[in-house]
Amino acid sequence: MKIIARSLLLGPLLAVTLSTGFAQTYPSKPIKLIVPFAPGGFTDVVARILGQKLSTAMGQQFVIENKAGAGSIIGTDFVAKSAPDGYTLVMVSTTHVISPWIYKSMPYDPIKSFTAVSKLVDSAYVLLVNPKVPAHNVKEFIALAKAAPDTIHYASSGNGSSQHLMGGLFVSMTGAKLTHVPYKGSGGAAADLVAGVVESSFAGVPNALAQVPQGRLKALAVTTAKRIPQLPDVPTMQEAGVPGYEASVWLALLAPAGTPRDIVNKLNAEIRMAMDSPETKKALFNAGVEVSPSSPEAMSEYMVQEMERWGKVVKETGIKIE
Repeated sequence: MKIIARSLLLGPLLAVTLSTGFAQTYPSKPIKLIVPFAPGGFTDVVARILGQKLSTAMGQQFVIENKAGAGSIIGTDFVAKSAPDGYTLVMVSTTHVISPWIYKSMPYDPIKSFTAVSKLVDSAYVLLVNPKVPAHNVKEFIALAKAAPDTIHYASSGNGSSQHLMGGLFVSMTGAKLTHVPYKGSGGAAADLVAGVVESSFAGVPNALAQVPQGRLKALAVTTAKRIPQLPDVPTMQEAGVPGYEASVWLALLAPAGTPRDIVNKLNAEIRMAMDSPETKKALFNAGVEVSPSSPEAMSEYMVQEMERWGKVVKETGIKIE
């Protein structure tokens, strides 16, 4: 009986010792940071800024690997099935909690298959149109779309993406007859928008900042409740005549379920320090995002809340992908 009791006591102690040991030696090799979107997009830009800072701070390279496709499912599934050792992470966006409502089946549970590390940033999206579109504001754009149903297209980074849903929400709330054109990434969507292949897009702030000041695209409205400092002259969607329209996109860092708590806490602490530096804040501001780190626990709760919120939006817009 004494031997059994002793082994029962040693079990938890051994687990704590191993976990602490992992954290003390972590990281001892490069860390793979999966971006489940194409290069050049909103998530990719933030991943490269943060990855560079964390590489310097933690003494190991954060290798950014883009695994795009299926509304971020392909890359995210890769991480869900990876070893929970802190060496394979994924940077997800709002799309992470939208996909389960849009796709008929999912290869992972967006909540249970992951361990939240931290929320990272929030950002508005911007309704952009090609300069050839004869609309100077949102009301004129809606009128144009209603006058010529389905002839105006809006590009997104893919079926089930945040861009897709923000466009769908706009169509649902305004009655504008727009045709959705999914791309394999926001970079391709932005390129075709500038070229005039498509007429409009709900794009990330980085894409807007790269094109609007030069006159290559027109910004009609931002999707958030408040104007953004990077584009102070661009009205909110509500100011532009769509009452109740409010949507933003967030990014977060997740690890596979079962990742040791000490490693998660170490990553969270390093992220907070990296994002608190003036240099990082400036780089992220220039990328069009607002720094908003959180605890792992707060991010877990937030994902549950966001999943419920976007589920209601999906039902209202009727978007569905088989």
